Amino acid sequence: MKTAVVICPGRGTYTKTELGYLNRHFADRALLGAFDRTREGLGQETLSALDGAASYSVAKHTRGDNASALIYSATLGDFRAIDGVEVVAVTGNSMGWYSALACGGALTAEAGFEVVNTMGTLMQEALIGGQLIYPFVGEDWRPDPARKAELMALIVDIADAGHVLTLSIDLGGMLVLAGNEAGLAAFEAAVPPVQGSFPMRLANHAAFHSSLQAPVAERGRARLSPSLFGQPKLPMIDGRGAIWWPGATDTQALWDYTLGHQVTETYDFTHAIRIAAREFAPDLFIVTGPGTTLGGAVAQSLILSDWRSMGSKQDFQTRQQAGPVLVSMGMDDQRGTVTKGD
Repeated sequence: MKTAVVICPGRGTYTKTELGYLNRHFADRALLGAFDRTREGLGQETLSALDGAASYSVAKHTRGDNASALIYSATLGDFRAIDGVEVVAVTGNSMGWYSALACGGALTAEAGFEVVNTMGTLMQEALIGGQLIYPFVGEDWRPDPARKAELMALIVDIADAGHVLTLSIDLGGMLVLAGNEAGLAAFEAAVPPVQGSFPMRLANHAAFHSSLQAPVAERGRARLSPSLFGQPKLPMIDGRGAIWWPGATDTQALWDYTLGHQVTETYDFTHAIRIAAREFAPDLFIVTGPGTTLGGAVAQSLILSDWRSMGSKQDFQTRQQAGPVLVSMGMDDQRGTVTKGD
């Protein structure tokens, strides 16, 4: 049986093409009903209604209080559908850490929903700052450490000038930046447009993984009890590359990280993937749905880690064609290779 590390996606992955994803793939209707009742009790639109809407609305579906719960549920449903492979560890990108906690067993499905729905709602209510994304590798995905260093120095210069700007997520060949309007605008003005769409502002995204989120982290700790957190059943790799092991996890420390460092400090997704590859050496990396956008960042992270001597997009594609190492459950043809079918 092949081994796999499962990777949970973050915000921005439930897009127009994902509308109806829960209806198609979330098998546990009783659990979905429980999630819906929780949201009804909070005066929020149900996931069934959001997922079953006649059309996709950027204004509605990308809001933190809606998007987070939709993405978590889609991820959890996909994780439960995995069959025929041995999952040896879980990790995630940004909000995907909350999903990884539930997939890894440190949170029950219901507790995970409480965490993600609470934090998504708090983020939306505060909506402090924003995010943008910009690549430091070319379209061939070859590592370019000099370009990354230049961009990181620019971020420091902008912050030193009195604006708020910091690295939010180290995302493969991309830098996700968090800041206030002045900081983001200064970066946009200082860099050339590349690859047709960058720099790109992320709609309805706050300045995640930055000190601007300290008030949100504080409110989260006040609302979410450490008693929600238990021992994981699978190793979990966090946004620092640290591994939380079954039977050896300090659950108070896990709560503290999740509602502290994870909210207010840079999330190093690239390093999490590097640790996943080197510590667990899986046959497959499985990215759950919704969406398919995280696959590129996973591949870029593996290239940056010099995993199996891959040095470019072409190297990755050649290996992928010879025998897939990355499976995206958001793509039906790939989904079928790790499930019994929905």
